[in-house]
Amino acid sequence: MTANLLAEQTQGYRAPLVCKLVGISYRQLDYWARTNLIKPSVQDAKGSGSQRLYAFSDVVQLKVIKRLLDAGMSLKKIRQAVAILRQQLQSERPLADVTLLSDGQTIYAAHSADEVFDVLQRGQGVFVIAVRPAQDELEGDLHDLYPERDVHLAAEGS
Repeated sequence: MTANLLAEQTQGYRAPLVCKLVGISYRQLDYWARTNLIKPSVQDAKGSGSQRLYAFSDVVQLKVIKRLLDAGMSLKKIRQAVAILRQQLQSERPLADVTLLSDGQTIYAAHSADEVFDVLQRGQGVFVIAVRPAQDELEGDLHDLYPERDVHLAAEGS
């Protein structure tokens, strides 16, 4: 690791680098910070000429927001989701502490494979069915019932 990169990780990332890493304009980053979507946790701006410094976890959260925007989510819904997750997780890093899924209409948060909820519906549970484990279970059941047959052929109706 270069000395410059190590120093940036220790002292924070400046806005031009954050914009480049996340793929957003400086105006977007500035607007998101001023409206408290994601504020820099190392150093906030303190008047003209001061620099915001972002921690690595801030940059991760900004990247997640950018990906949600790219997936078709509106900034308004993203703001709602961030506020709800901050409250539910009691964290100032809500997008760093959870796995998010989106279909472009809503945002789902997953704490584990068994616990997924619709963030914008304030925790409405989502029933998750993983197809591969169901297929594996079915193949095992078929093998138990017909050990002499090829499970894949039996599953295909042969």
